[in-house]
Amino acid sequence: MRNGNLKLLEPLNRPSVADSVFDELHQQIITLQLAPGTKLSETEVARALGVSRQPVRDAFYRLSKLGFLVIRPQRATTVSTISERAVMRARFVRTALETETVRVACERLSSDDHAALDALLGLQRSAMEARDPVAFHALDDQFHREICERAGLAFAWEIIRENKAHMDRVRFLSLAFASQDAYGDHLQVMEAIRARDPDLAIERMRRHLSRIRDQIVRIRTENAPFFAVESEPS
Repeated sequence: MRNGNLKLLEPLNRPSVADSVFDELHQQIITLQLAPGTKLSETEVARALGVSRQPVRDAFYRLSKLGFLVIRPQRATTVSTISERAVMRARFVRTALETETVRVACERLSSDDHAALDALLGLQRSAMEARDPVAFHALDDQFHREICERAGLAFAWEIIRENKAHMDRVRFLSLAFASQDAYGDHLQVMEAIRARDPDLAIERMRRHLSRIRDQIVRIRTENAPFFAVESEPS
């Protein structure tokens, strides 16, 4: 077909039904509305969301690839338990990428970028003060994502996003007692970026992402049924 005859019927970036189903289930799993061990049925989810079974099947598959669902043929699909080993591996990958990303951010970010990130931190503080963990968690992700994107390293966030899924539920559970620590860490990372001090920014980002090693002990104690039974994380 020649370009002159090409007619776009809808925007190419319009989210599909499967994307919408995925986003809804992903959010409910991250926020523990769908707790580990919960059984899910394609038919029931499709009926609840008012969609056909195919987009639900597609969303289930994507969630299983991230490690959130366990799909067994002829058996119930269940929300996966949390693997402490997988959480620690995800933390390792994320730390390796984000410490390098924040180094580049110190060099590349402009004063306008700094202002935009400061505005995000203002919204995060409001979410913390309103005790809104869902909003706080979303803004937490946005802060880290925008550092990557504004540094010209959007591809790094794509890798981080694919690997951090195992951390997300633990991070959400930590907000019950550690949101102020997370917010304070973000302020300190931002201070180092603004000062264009890469060594300090790296040190602060590494400390921020390492908190989960101590937090997971308390979280597992308080939420033992959510966790898989496994050997000590490597």
